[in-house]
Amino acid sequence: MKVQPRAAVLGLLLASACAPPAQRRVTGPPPELQDAEHINTPAVQSLDGFSQAVRVGTSVYVSGQVALDSVGALVGGTDLQRQVDQSLANLSRVLLAARALPADVVHLTVYVVNYTPADYPVVRAAVTAFMPPGKTPALTLVGVAALPAPGLRVAIDAVAHVRGEFIDRDRMRAPGVSPMH
Repeated sequence: MKVQPRAAVLGLLLASACAPPAQRRVTGPPPELQDAEHINTPAVQSLDGFSQAVRVGTSVYVSGQVALDSVGALVGGTDLQRQVDQSLANLSRVLLAARALPADVVHLTVYVVNYTPADYPVVRAAVTAFMPPGKTPALTLVGVAALPAPGLRVAIDAVAHVRGEFIDRDRMRAPGVSPMH
């Protein structure tokens, strides 16, 4: 009996699909931990000693962003509102360098020096304005005694979950989102 070539190929494919999977020995950390990308953009001045962000797969972990301008000068003096706004602007720049957007942020931690309950509305309003409508992240607000440099009143760190490797154009055109936010 002559076997048709198509039938032979189909038989091989079916046989291989039914075969038990080959045993694979895994050593070392999982692949998503092997490709950590350390992000440091010159668009943001930050305190020495750490990466501005680390991207692992689709997750971005942003270090505390503070109210320093592009040359490292403190913005806002003792004005909490101005310092929060500058910190969020710096956060936006670091997110963009990591190929993420504010809409990708799933958690923020805001550290406020000498926090009082009167500071909450200032922080909440700034965070709400920073995020796209309906995309508010989980938020932790922490009162601290001091931050690493004199004059700093606030530091903001974030965790973002990015939907893809690159920023898509539709999200880039969202209200309130610009490369120089």
